[in-house]
Amino acid sequence: MVDKISSWKFAEDFVSESEPMRDARVRAEEMGIECVTASVGAHLAFLVSSLQAKAIVEAGTGAGVSGLHLLSGSATASLATIDSEQEHQAAAKLAFADAGIAPNRTRVIAGKAVDVMSNMADAAYDLVFLDADRESLEDQLREASRMLRPGGVVAIAHALWRDRVPDPAMRDEATSIYRDVLRFFASNNDFITSLIASGDGLLLASKQA
Repeated sequence: MVDKISSWKFAEDFVSESEPMRDARVRAEEMGIECVTASVGAHLAFLVSSLQAKAIVEAGTGAGVSGLHLLSGSATASLATIDSEQEHQAAAKLAFADAGIAPNRTRVIAGKAVDVMSNMADAAYDLVFLDADRESLEDQLREASRMLRPGGVVAIAHALWRDRVPDPAMRDEATSIYRDVLRFFASNNDFITSLIASGDGLLLASKQA
């Protein structure tokens, strides 16, 4: 059996981030923000490209690392990103400016993810990325399902939650939340689902027509 840890690290190191991404990651670390790994970011960019996504929603702006990866997948996609922390919003705006992202391609929205998402249009988005307010994740997922067009994708960060989800002895609240989300998709025929071990786990689910 191949050393899975070595393979995981190789996959993470395989991705080369741009200078604005690296700078945004440094700011995130200074602010204590846990951002997606480079490998997860690459998956997000691939999704945007393969879906030819035009309209993207991100719950959990952070310092803008994941937003930069999402926007790197298309020169024409627009991103609406939600965060309740003013400091995070300012860091993300700086990251987008550093990367030369046109202002009309991003909308940084202040507020709780589920509250903002509840006011967004039905079936109007190609991709929804969830990485915020873990306690309301199931409610966010319900809103994301409504917001996605047929064939659209919801992506959920930290789906393996520090490698605790596969271990039945781990029963803390955060681990249980992600297990509940995995069970939801396992028993839901409205989505085609894939669980990827990159980073801290990335759950992808494509909405069927």
